[in-house]
Amino acid sequence: MITDLWLIGIGTGNPGHITQQGLQALRDASLILLPLKGADKAALADLRRTIIAASGTTARIACFDYPERDPASPYLQRVSDWHDEIALRWAAAAQDNSGPVALLVWGDPSLYDSTLRIAARLDPKPALRVVPGITAIQALTAAHAIPLNTVNGTVTITTGRRLRDQGWPEGAETLVVMLDAECSFRHLPPKDLLIWWGAYLGSPDEILLSGPVAGIGDTIAETRERARSRHGWIMDSYLLRRDDPLRHGT
Repeated sequence: MITDLWLIGIGTGNPGHITQQGLQALRDASLILLPLKGADKAALADLRRTIIAASGTTARIACFDYPERDPASPYLQRVSDWHDEIALRWAAAAQDNSGPVALLVWGDPSLYDSTLRIAARLDPKPALRVVPGITAIQALTAAHAIPLNTVNGTVTITTGRRLRDQGWPEGAETLVVMLDAECSFRHLPPKDLLIWWGAYLGSPDEILLSGPVAGIGDTIAETRERARSRHGWIMDSYLLRRDDPLRHGT
């Protein structure tokens, strides 16, 4: 049973991205849920195991198979049904547990992540605790050594789906794009558009590319596909900005 659920942000693949607070939470947990996403994504489970081992916890680990989404359903229904099934598998994996349950979350549990929405489906609802880690956005800007914003500028965070469907958001200055499996920046007019792209951020497999979209966009798409085929999975994000030197700064 899950009476207390602790969601622990673990960054983007580097064991150093988890905070001391997160490590202590792992040590204090009685059970750690570990999702398995198939043989082609075994590296994801291995990274979680590495972080768990480094914490020195004595908590029991309960593995569960991650469900797949039904491609035949409409998008929103597909996601809702998928979340329902994940919640059921959490509950089943923790049915004999009586203490705090921990779950390691890539990036940050509050940023384009559905873990909190899945937790809301549990019945009875557990007491929630969120321990933040390094976000994908922090890892991206740090890797490229660039500021997130222009001088006094706004930052818009969006998804590849919205970029494809709606184009460049009105009034946006800096655009951070996440959850994009199709390199949707290629749907934008490339003139004066700069990109900073990164995959496997913070890990030994980190890949960084940057420059004008017109010159490097196809290279990013090709590099992404090769990396995804080689590893069986990929986690990437990118930042877009118009090339206006008067507005570059911190």
